[in-house]
Amino acid sequence: MKQTPLFVTLSAGLAVIGTALVAFALQLQAEGYEQYVQDVGYLAGTAYFTAIMTLVTWVRARRLD
Repeated sequence: MKQTPLFVTLSAGLAVIGTALVAFALQLQAEGYEQYVQDVGYLAGTAYFTAIMTLVTWVRARRLD
C-alpha cells in the first residue's frame, strides 16, 4: 500500500480545521457573539488558503521531479 504524501495529509488537516472554524463561527453568531464571528471567519479563511497553497506547492514540487 502506497503512503499518502505529507503535503496531502497536511492540506487535508488544514481543511478540516477550517471547516471546524466555520462551524464555530456559525455557532458564535447563533449565540449572539457577533463581535467574534469576523475574527474566527478570518482564521477559517486563512486555514483554507494555507491548505490550497500547500496543495499547489505539492503539485509544483512533483513537476520538478
